[in-house]
Amino acid sequence: MHQGNQTTTSEFFLLGLTVGSEQQLIVFMLFLCIYLITMVGNLLVILAIVSDTHLHSPMYFFLANLSFTDICFTTTIVPKMLADIHSQHPTISFEGCLTQMYFFMFLLDLDNFLLAAMGYDRYIAICHPLHYATLLNPKRCALLVVIPWVISSLVSVLHVSLLSHLTFCDQREIPHFFCDLEPILRLACSDTKINHLMILAIGGAVIFFPFTFILLTYAFIGSTVLKIPSTRGKWKTFSTCGSHLSAVSLFYGSIVGVYFLPSSAYSAQRDKVAAIMYTIVTPTMNPLIYSLRSKDTKRALRRLFSSKNFFWSW
Repeated sequence: MHQGNQTTTSEFFLLGLTVGSEQQLIVFMLFLCIYLITMVGNLLVILAIVSDTHLHSPMYFFLANLSFTDICFTTTIVPKMLADIHSQHPTISFEGCLTQMYFFMFLLDLDNFLLAAMGYDRYIAICHPLHYATLLNPKRCALLVVIPWVISSLVSVLHVSLLSHLTFCDQREIPHFFCDLEPILRLACSDTKINHLMILAIGGAVIFFPFTFILLTYAFIGSTVLKIPSTRGKWKTFSTCGSHLSAVSLFYGSIVGVYFLPSSAYSAQRDKVAAIMYTIVTPTMNPLIYSLRSKDTKRALRRLFSSKNFFWSW
């Protein structure tokens, strides 16, 4: 428990990225470009999927939802971070901090569940292709998106509700570029055991079960692929999962580095680097990974750009 005078907190100071004044413009332009690439890339994926009837399948339905989530996820973090880079006093109100934290956790968990749904889609397509249309009918696909929305929202409400009842010390500087759970809890004067317990129990379950499910689906996929007689057939079948595996590796690698290492190993600088990976880099890479590895997506994008009505519609 932290020591210090307890106070009613009205705002926090976001210390953000540690850069000198001469590097501020460079850092600002770098993250602005990344943000624009993220927005345009994910929006193009959504437009390609919506406009091309050949992509109206469960796999691309989940991909469109992942792209939409990534747009919202990045927008929750990056615009405020860009404003703070040039601000002399980068602050955020307590209510604003809780709001940002709610959407951050909600969209983070939703990303996690969507990756699991996409893993399930690949498992059914490769291991049970004859039952694909039955097991992934429109109603079931909708449930695989709606249920994660409900669970993610409830988990976020729980964490934010617990946080709102804490009292904070005079120290109000958050060594981060957005409101994240661990840096906020370190500023609290009141007991945070329940908060940390919920992070390990609820948060751990929300990350652990989808991740374990993804590993199991790929274990079955790997077993099925090995039974294919031709080497070319094995490579072609497993290569369809390559984009999903790349996205999973980027996402979970950085998440584990932030939330599930011992508290004694906590490092504000390490957490900021890992947070950049899953809040900024991963949403940028996802559309590139999926569009570059998928012939169907590239074909749909070519059709989208070659359509005479595309530019007139804007």
